[in-house]
Amino acid sequence: MAVGKESVVTRRDAITAGIAGAASIASASALGTGCVDAASPNPDGASTGKAAGRMPVAFFPHGGGPWPFVDLGFDKSEVGKLADYTRSIAALAPTPPKALLVVSAHWEESVPTLMTAERPPILYDYYGFPAESYQIEWPAPGAPGVAARVASLLQSAGFRTASDDRRGFDHGTFVPLKLAYPNAEIPTVQLSLISSLDPSAHLAMGRALTPLRDEGVLILGSGMSFHNLRAFRDKRYRVAAQAFDEWLRDAAMAETGERDRRLVEWEGAPSARDSHPREEHLLPMMVVAGAAGSDAATIAYNEPFAGMPLSAIHYG
Repeated sequence: MAVGKESVVTRRDAITAGIAGAASIASASALGTGCVDAASPNPDGASTGKAAGRMPVAFFPHGGGPWPFVDLGFDKSEVGKLADYTRSIAALAPTPPKALLVVSAHWEESVPTLMTAERPPILYDYYGFPAESYQIEWPAPGAPGVAARVASLLQSAGFRTASDDRRGFDHGTFVPLKLAYPNAEIPTVQLSLISSLDPSAHLAMGRALTPLRDEGVLILGSGMSFHNLRAFRDKRYRVAAQAFDEWLRDAAMAETGERDRRLVEWEGAPSARDSHPREEHLLPMMVVAGAAGSDAATIAYNEPFAGMPLSAIHYG
């Protein structure tokens, strides 16, 4: 849920470090102007050997602001159900992940950009909340080697990429993952959305990242299946929200080709723009679907939050 602007940690402009190869991608709008150095086949923190079990991928709702840690007036039953689901994310992986790769709705850049800090700070990218909202900590280590591997995979798929060694974990990452991984012990990298908001490009990003699933990296898409800030708690929007949520769950569970086609054409879904006036909170789902390959979907969570239905979708 978008709740503010980045107000504490200042982002550095993306570092330009070369140009990726000429491989084609699904959408020319995914191409940009900067890239990080290509990774070696076995960067620090990212094994290229097959893990004991292929990692799943998951798209989940991250709620609103610091919702589980500060009383924001949400229904306690709804908060409890979403918190319980969010904690369960830690049980998804068949073996402990070597790293987490999070695509958060709250970071957009002209090209896919990766956090490369060894000790990322917290980015309190919300405003107007109680003072304790700005004291939440989640000191997970970064994973520069994994970031380099991600950049290499994206570059091989024709994307130009960039890096940012100053950006911190935004609330699409630190809030839900503080519930799922309270010890903050797993190295974590954030990957930005592309500011073009092209769904085809985000599906292509996900497809490029599929090898990470066999390298012990758990890919997480942090967004919302419904994200219209003016509509939350407004009963007039419930029918529209339900219609879109049903469409999304049905699309997510379709066969791969049909699933991708529906997601690319999401604006034609029932109540699409009533549910997503701007689609940044839906796009992490595109990345997850791309990385899912032919895996079948599971609807892992479908409950109301602030009066509107929200869903979590897992693959693998």
